[in-house]
Amino acid sequence: MNTPTNNTPRITIFDTTLRDGEQSPGCSMTPPQKLVMARALAELGADVIETGFPASSQSDREAMALIGRDVRDPVLAVLSRCLPGDIETSVKALEAAARPRLHVFLSTSPLHREHKLRMSKEQVLESVHKHVSMARGYIDDVEFSAEDATRTELEFLTEVAQVAIAAGARTINLPDTVGFTTPEEIRAMFQHVIAHAAGSADVVFSAHCHNDLGLAVANSLAAIEGGARQVEGSINGIGERAGNCALEEIAMALKVRNAFYAFDTGFDTRRIVPTSQLLQRLVGMPVQRNKAIVGANAFAHESGIHQHGMLRNRNTYEIMRPEDVGWESSQMVLGRHSGRAAVEARLRALGYWLEEDELKLVFDRFKAMCEQQRVVTDSDLQTLMQGNSGSNGYRLASMTISDVGSGANALVELSDPDGNRVAETAQGDGPVDALFSALSAATGVQLSLDSYHVHSVGIGADARGEANLGVRHEGEIYEGTGTSRDIIEASALAWLDVTNRLLRRREADAAPTPAAATDTAEPALR
Repeated sequence: MNTPTNNTPRITIFDTTLRDGEQSPGCSMTPPQKLVMARALAELGADVIETGFPASSQSDREAMALIGRDVRDPVLAVLSRCLPGDIETSVKALEAAARPRLHVFLSTSPLHREHKLRMSKEQVLESVHKHVSMARGYIDDVEFSAEDATRTELEFLTEVAQVAIAAGARTINLPDTVGFTTPEEIRAMFQHVIAHAAGSADVVFSAHCHNDLGLAVANSLAAIEGGARQVEGSINGIGERAGNCALEEIAMALKVRNAFYAFDTGFDTRRIVPTSQLLQRLVGMPVQRNKAIVGANAFAHESGIHQHGMLRNRNTYEIMRPEDVGWESSQMVLGRHSGRAAVEARLRALGYWLEEDELKLVFDRFKAMCEQQRVVTDSDLQTLMQGNSGSNGYRLASMTISDVGSGANALVELSDPDGNRVAETAQGDGPVDALFSALSAATGVQLSLDSYHVHSVGIGADARGEANLGVRHEGEIYEGTGTSRDIIEASALAWLDVTNRLLRRREADAAPTPAAATDTAEPALR
């Protein structure tokens, strides 16, 4: 990977997770949650953090006050319509900010002028001059956005930008508000406006691209090629409709392809995954597993051909290091596409060194197991080696969940590794909370829930529920998966998946090393 030097020019990153991102249905945050996220964004290295739209709600005004008192290094921005009342409310909200920015916007496209504003071109230009001047009278750092810029006549857009610059705007944002444009078009748009708007050399041009056609990141990169020096977007790409430009993707595109773009960002890229996961927990919106950079599969390899290449040289199938974005390492996911080389490498990591005939036998059994389940874990491999699938860890025998007042009660009965029955009950705020508390009591393994998702696998009568959870144990994060026709049972199996792996790790740590093993040791373990 090309590593930028300290002299590499930087693109300003304008984070709108707390404003445009929060507008994504189901992603609303409370003021304290916004403060937590703002702190994380500052640690990540966002240059500008847009905290909200003060004229829209008391909650946004409270959030700005909290963040302004606590987060001092980044520029803090708020959004305002070109209305005197909005501007005055925004100015008041920014009083606590050490580095305030007032971000005003007005629609410019023919469609918006006719149907939304009911204004002529002349009226739009007059409003831009009046309200940018007013904003600049209060605050030095003013940004103007020409809403729906990519569907605005090019010459008129240039005139709008010129008027905003003359009125005192320091940043001119030309957004692709509805995700309509293409990379070639937006590149040309920026080039034209920058070349023809008087005063353009004295301001920063910004891109704000939506993802309706899946082109937000590509369009933002093209805007940089066209002269934009600020990119607006959100973590995980959350936002209106299909979302915004995903800032983690922009940051890594500029870092990995630095020789091409010759720009970098101020991001500490090792903070990307923790920041993404924090946002997922705050708003309850997980990213898809194949999401670039931050998805669970972003550095996971199952194909036998890919795994073989990775075992030889990781650069064969990875263009960046997982550690550089905050993941611990790459994952070799064992499944039906995996080959013998990957299975053998994982067995060796677990302490099993096999002769050719032994490996062939285990690999055949591995392939048979893949017909029954999508992923084969370390514990599954150990089960194959032990040849006994019924005595490896805790197994769920039964469970009963019942409502108790405002909470729930769970009774679980397990079969322990020695075949004994263990039963425990526990209460919780809900059925899942009670279930996990009972399982912890029964196994003696305390886990702290970090993330929890359930979804359907398959359709119709064959559909099953799959539970995926992330838990913390002694400072480390573990992921578990369980599948069942009942989602509560799937959740229990996911919890036990992690519990049994932790218990096997304890046993492995306590066992004698291979060099000290006796002659009665299992022949396949060397």
